[in-house]
Amino acid sequence: MKKQFPALLLALGLLLSIPAQAAQTAGFARSRTYAGEFSDVAPDSVFHDNVAALYEYGLTNGKGDGTFGPGDSITVGQAVIFAGRVRGLYRTGDPEAGPAAYGGDGGPAALPYLRYLQAEGVLDTELDDSLTLPATRAQVAHVLARVLPEEVLPPVHEKLVAQARESGRHIPDVDETIPYCEDILDLYRKGISTGSDAAGSFLPGELITRGAAAAMITRLADPALRVRPQWDLGNPNSAAGTTLADLVEPGAYSIAPASREELDSALRSMLAQGRDQIVFYYPGLSEADARQLMNQALAVMKAHCEQSYNEVHCTRGAGLVTLSFTAAGAEGRTQEYRAAAMEAAIAVHDQLWADGTLHPGLTELEKARVYYGWICGNCAYDYQAGDDSLSHIPYNLFARQTAVCDGYTGAYNLFLKLEGISCSTVIQGDHIWTSAILDGVEYHIDTTWGGSGSEVSYDYFALSPARSQAVHAQRSA
Repeated sequence: MKKQFPALLLALGLLLSIPAQAAQTAGFARSRTYAGEFSDVAPDSVFHDNVAALYEYGLTNGKGDGTFGPGDSITVGQAVIFAGRVRGLYRTGDPEAGPAAYGGDGGPAALPYLRYLQAEGVLDTELDDSLTLPATRAQVAHVLARVLPEEVLPPVHEKLVAQARESGRHIPDVDETIPYCEDILDLYRKGISTGSDAAGSFLPGELITRGAAAAMITRLADPALRVRPQWDLGNPNSAAGTTLADLVEPGAYSIAPASREELDSALRSMLAQGRDQIVFYYPGLSEADARQLMNQALAVMKAHCEQSYNEVHCTRGAGLVTLSFTAAGAEGRTQEYRAAAMEAAIAVHDQLWADGTLHPGLTELEKARVYYGWICGNCAYDYQAGDDSLSHIPYNLFARQTAVCDGYTGAYNLFLKLEGISCSTVIQGDHIWTSAILDGVEYHIDTTWGGSGSEVSYDYFALSPARSQAVHAQRSA
């Protein structure tokens, strides 16, 4: 049983678990109320709520002079102290109880907190010699990334962050070459950071301020303070706005083509300009010669069957020969059917990219296989089609889920060309299929035969030209 043409809707489900949300706040209680203890943190300060929360959770008392210093930098050791207090608060309900067990040996003030975090498996020894140095934003990300276990601090924005990075428009300064890359990305995934600008830049090498650190630290403790990136991702891989003319390699117009190559080039010039008519100058052209020219023009159009032109009309006068192209059976609606097919193909293309079926990590061969499965799974062969049936053009495949070989091939080539994949057609008798260059290698692909059974068959996908000719010759015999 063939699958029906799917509705092109993208549904986004958000699963909320009330018990899990309650568990996230377990262990974190605000033990006091902030009443403006820090003279340099005004109510309208961008970090006011975070600094207030840091105080109320017992994670800071500020500086000795009654200020917090939101614009001051912090050392690696101070970041470790904050992280140790958060871990202690989570584990015992007391920010100092855990680290206190590792004190008494002298050394830097941060050392008990570091040893506590190391004993808890939060940190390794990499920062042992850096405690007195100013902390970069990347180092703070490393310190905070594993303070809380994943069941308490889940990566709720994982898909969003992946899509943002794939788009190339967001988190532009974080890649595998950056120290603590995964720790930084975890802060985005878990709602601890959205970066420092509209693009979500993290600025990993810059020193971090106490205000920015307070924001990240308090988001660990309080889900209400966590943030969600407000990136307009849209669909960076959308083909919206692409026209059929865009899919044609432009050719050069010749007023009197003298070879198949020149005719092909002239007709590509016509298609690339979005026109359906071309004029040549052949003085004294006979009826037979005109018929031959029309047949040659249709043969060229077969190579561009995604354009939906399979019928040509010829008028002659004063040496001028005008060829006008239409779709057989369209009854004056050729352009309407072409536009509808293009719109449907773009919708499928965009949906496959939006839902992750297609993604930048795929090779051209893998993308071609996805579209092969879609075509074969969403169309049935039209055994009732006559010469003037719309099943000969891509429109019918999208609108009515039926086609014959040139309709199948035209729709498939339309998809490939939307991906920028070079493809044409192979004609053998009254059958037609695709020839495509995938990752630099020529393959033959027959979507008609691939979808002719009750299930999609990949026996006719990505055949070598020699194997394809043998298979088609054998089956046609």
